[in-house]
Amino acid sequence: MQVVATLSLKGGVGKTTVALGLAGAAQQHGVRTLLVDLDPQANATIALDVGDTTATVADVLDDPRRSVLRRAIAPSGWGEGLDVMVGAEQTERHNHPDPGAKQLSRLTRALGRLLDADDEDAGDAEEHDLGPYRLVVIDCPPSLGQLTRSALAAAHRAVLVTDPTMFAVSGVQRAFDAVQTERQRGNPDLQPLGVLINRVRPRNAEHEFRVAELRELFGPLVFSGVLPDRSAVQQAQGACVPIQSWDTPGAREVSAVFTTLLGRVLRSERRPRTATAPPPTR
Repeated sequence: MQVVATLSLKGGVGKTTVALGLAGAAQQHGVRTLLVDLDPQANATIALDVGDTTATVADVLDDPRRSVLRRAIAPSGWGEGLDVMVGAEQTERHNHPDPGAKQLSRLTRALGRLLDADDEDAGDAEEHDLGPYRLVVIDCPPSLGQLTRSALAAAHRAVLVTDPTMFAVSGVQRAFDAVQTERQRGNPDLQPLGVLINRVRPRNAEHEFRVAELRELFGPLVFSGVLPDRSAVQQAQGACVPIQSWDTPGAREVSAVFTTLLGRVLRSERRPRTATAPPPTR
């Protein structure tokens, strides 16, 4: 089971869009996936058209037993192969600025329950079956508190999401530093998968300058493909369907980037862990 966190410490860059796009690509290619909505805004849960549950990720962080997981995970409205650990505003109570080790380990423990061979807490026939999942995508909040750090403590890879604006470099640097810090604190398996630049407009001089700046400073850490700014993304999210099923040229262009991202995620699962040199600081 590969765990990937979508991370940004700068708000409004489309981090949830990336989490949804990656999950949609996985579903399209038959990769059974769980999306963990760790953002208290719960936008991913809304876009995935999840039905009512008797628990949320906030309850899982209170008590990461398998029985609670069962009540917090539900099938998405997008169809088979994609489940959601539903988000809620109450998750904010777990976003302490300086959490202890026990608090940070709860999400890791909960995800570990998905791999348990013995289903001691199995529910009745009406409950949704858990897993087995090949991929877990964690949508983090845009801040470095307990929630984001919990995601990094549980993840194997982190996708650093940014946009082509003047604050992009500092945002990526902060996110990269957060990943490196969490590796040193106790998750040596964590690696930055790369920097994904979102909402890029073609033939926009400012955007071209910022993309070039990011590539110069962060080198191969920046994905070669960028996500174009297309109205199809908002249209698909508004209709609560994956971008992969929105049949427009713009949607197909965006979907191709997410397919490439999925391939990189799955290839990284088979790759041995190596040290990652930090990018140059500005």
